[in-house]
Amino acid sequence: MHLNIFTVLLFALFAEGHSLKCYQCTGLLGSCVKEEIKCSTGDAVCASQTTVQSIGDASQSMQIKSCTEPKTCVNGSLNLGITRTAITMQCCNTDFCNSRDTSDTSSKKPNEKQCYYCNKNRCFNKLSCAGTEDYCINAKANSDSMSMTLKGCASKSMCDVPSQITQVYTDVSCCQGNLCNSAKSITQNLLLLSWPFISYIMFH
Repeated sequence: MHLNIFTVLLFALFAEGHSLKCYQCTGLLGSCVKEEIKCSTGDAVCASQTTVQSIGDASQSMQIKSCTEPKTCVNGSLNLGITRTAITMQCCNTDFCNSRDTSDTSSKKPNEKQCYYCNKNRCFNKLSCAGTEDYCINAKANSDSMSMTLKGCASKSMCDVPSQITQVYTDVSCCQGNLCNSAKSITQNLLLLSWPFISYIMFH
């Protein structure tokens, strides 16, 4: 019995002493100032992420480094028509292996997919998807007392790892096939309610 307790304690000390160490930072204007952190239980890899947020013709790139779980290491984009968020991630499992910034590898080249998206009070606008956006998406966003439906294009990786989206939006569903996310009118402001997703990407 005493031997078993000793073995458990020894293993715990070993695991604590060998926790993965990563760089952590969030840079809203390109690069970011790195700090060293020790990953907590469940955080198995180091990640270096580039997020490009586009609104119309304007875009901004953000660098993010952190500990994360392997399942959240995805590359893809979410296109809501007026706004588009593209994520490029590189993950690794040795101490401080996420020192380098990642480069945006997303493509804006249109593919053959089309989905509905919402603009002002109209949700039957047709959107040409781009790059790896091979699914149509439906979601809801809430802000104060407002709730609205969001539609657009999404990469399969965004649908396969719903935590990338469901931390911010609710009732998320993806479908294949052109214009499979149906049309519906709404009345709220898309830019206002897409901000929570931008904030989540920036600070998590």
